[in-house]
This record gives sequence, structure tokens and C-alpha cells, in this order.
Amino acid sequence: MPTVLIVDDDAALREGLAETLADLGHRTEQAEGGTAALARLARGGIDAVLLDLRMPGMDGMEVLRRLRARGDAPPVAVLTAVPTAANTIEAMRLGAVDHLAKPVGRDDLAALLARMFPAAAAAPPPPAPANAEDIIGGSAELREVQKAIGMLADSDATVLLTGETGTGKEVVARAIHRHGRRAQRPFVAVNCAAIPGELLESQLFGHVRGAFTGAIADRPGSFREADGGTLFLDEIGDMDLGLQAKLLRVLQERVVTPLGGRPVPVDVRILAATHRDLERAVREGRFREDLYWRLGVVPLALPPLRERLADIVPLAEHFLALAAAGGMPKRLSSAAAARLLAHAWPGNVRELRNAMERVAVLARRPVIGGEDLDFLHAPAAAAPDWLDGDLPTAIARLEAAMIRRALTAAQGNRAEAARRLGIHRQLLYEKLKRYAVE
Repeated sequence: MPTVLIVDDDAALREGLAETLADLGHRTEQAEGGTAALARLARGGIDAVLLDLRMPGMDGMEVLRRLRARGDAPPVAVLTAVPTAANTIEAMRLGAVDHLAKPVGRDDLAALLARMFPAAAAAPPPPAPANAEDIIGGSAELREVQKAIGMLADSDATVLLTGETGTGKEVVARAIHRHGRRAQRPFVAVNCAAIPGELLESQLFGHVRGAFTGAIADRPGSFREADGGTLFLDEIGDMDLGLQAKLLRVLQERVVTPLGGRPVPVDVRILAATHRDLERAVREGRFREDLYWRLGVVPLALPPLRERLADIVPLAEHFLALAAAGGMPKRLSSAAAARLLAHAWPGNVRELRNAMERVAVLARRPVIGGEDLDFLHAPAAAAPDWLDGDLPTAIARLEAAMIRRALTAAQGNRAEAARRLGIHRQLLYEKLKRYAVE
């Protein structure tokens, strides 16, 4: 029978978790803070840890850091009442099995423990004022992205970020860099679609004076500018085939040759992004297959905003705060929030940010009304109006849409779809029948 250490300064919460864990067949021990937890773990015999973050004295993040340094620590899951992008990413980077928001239900707790025993013990799964680089939102889809950032941050693996235009690929790339061990070194971003092909080679690899007409001085190039840090190649799918071959060679050998110069070794972590379907481009001969596999060591797909309804209003409020430039930001009325949720957002997060900057300037009242967003004209095939009809009808419409999306993501596997939705398989079957979902 595995023993789980519950670390939390809230005695009532510890007792509640202990009772549930006992019902699930686990022994429990308790610690009221980080120092007591480390002392108990030093004696051995603990198979897993449920760890609070906010505690007096040593907080949960410091406990995680010390456990990671030991190398033989049991699997740890973080439970926090205040989940943020920063603490989610940092916890996953430090090796947490998962990062869950309190309160945690019995079914969620059982699923967590199933992941922690026994496989997780051998190999944990992969991890103020408004800041323009913050990752805002708490949707399940975005939290998975945050966890992935935490797991990728300290790695040197090449990451290929995919998703529609405006989904925030550069924001994610900067977060991977900012939270990793290269954070104190340069982050250099190059938009491969914005620079003409004949100039992009010089931009990336550099040149020496006199290498071509107009080369009046040496230029190091983006690879050398990013040495020791991260080079972000945005819109990589728009690079021409000739330059793709040269880029592949640099990625393989980690050596750049400036135009007219000699080879120079570089230590650079590569993050790439595209809104294009690169697999299709490979089939059509517009993108090198070998470069595709070299770039896509770790693929990370960013969901469109229309699939992240829970993030729309928090993002809108964040952009209003940014637009306020330190002053009092405008607020959203319930009617304005409803308008935002009803819009299809074909331009994704970028479109939402532009919309909030616009109303921040043009709306004269401190509270933004629905009429202030009349410029958001939804296309004919826009997302359904979730607010039409009575409450049971709206809930049924949302449930059916979520079930269809989960089934699509799970490629028709109903057990996997139920897992994604956080419900039992039998309940999924009942809802499939009720809503006539095929």
C-alpha cells in the first residue's frame, strides 16, 4: 500500500485529502510546511507527495527545487488554490508530475494517483502589473501548453510551434527561453516571411565586408547574435528551398559560414514556428522533408482562441490593462463579455488584442458596453451564440460541442475522449445518445 505525504498548512484540507486517499487505498502522512516535509522525506518510506505552494516559511516551490537536487525524490504533484502561468510552468520545469487547481475532486485525485504509481515514480511525465510577455488564461488547453513549456524550458531540443496566425507562437517561444537555463543569454527572433530571400541568408548567417556589393561592414548574423541563447525562426514555412538546405547544414553541424567568411561554431537553441501545414508542403515539394524532421523534434501545437472560450475574457482584461499603461484600466460589462464570447476570433489572440486596444482608446466610459464592440462583425459561419435560449439549452449546446471536439482530438476513441473531458466513459455514452452525437 503506497504512502502519500500531504504537505499543506491548512489542517482541514490535509485531513480531507487524507480521508479521500484512505478510501482510495493509500496510507497517508502529513506535514504542515516545507521544512517538516523535507525532514520527513529524508527518513524515506514516502512513495508520493501532494504539495501545496503557498505556505509560511519554506514554500512549495523551494521544496520542489530541493527535491529535484536530490535526484531520488518520489513523484510530486502540486495542488494550489492560486494557479498561475508562472507557477504552473516553474512547477513542471522542476519535475512535478502535475499541477492542479484546488479543490481537487475524488475522481481527479484517483486519476492523478494512477499516473503517479508506479510509472510516474520511475519517469515523471513531460512539464502584478500587466506584462506583455505573460501567458494569460486558465483553460485546460492553455494549461497543457504551460506544462509543456515547463518541461521544455531547460532542454536544448528543437521545438516546432504550429498553429493559426495570431495564436501566440512567439509569446510561447519567449516563455520557453525565459524560463530555461539560457534565460540570461540573447533571444533573437527572425521572421522568415518578412525578409526577402536574397537578404535572409545574410540576416541569418552574416557576412564579411566586401562579400557582395553594398557589404560595407562585417555583420555577425542572427545565429552568432544568439550564441549561447535562443534563435526563434518565425514563419519557417515561407523559407525558400535553397536556403532550407543551408539551414539544415547549420542545424546538423552547429557551424555557420558568413558570406565571404570562414566557418564559426555556434551554441544556439532553435525554436521554429509556422502557421502552414508543413507535412503538406513536404508532399508538394515546397519544404525539405529532412529539415522538417530536424525542426520538429518536439512539435507543440497551439489551439486557436475559439477553442479556448475560458481564456477570452481574462485575455481581454489583460490587454485592457496593458493599454492603460499603468493607469486605471477600463472594465468589461457583462454585455461586452458576452459579445467577446460570441465572436469567432478568426485572427485569434492578435485580433483580440487589437480589439481591446481599439476600445481602450475610443470608449469614453470606464466600463466598456456591448455597443462599444459593434465593430466585431461575426462571419456567417461564426461560432454559435452560446447565450441564446434558456440555460439548459445553452448547457446542452456547449456539452455537445465539447464532446465532438474531444472525439475529434481522440480520433474517435471514446475512452480517450472521456478522459479528456474528465468524465466516466458510461456518462459519455449517455451524453452521446442524448445529444445524437455520432
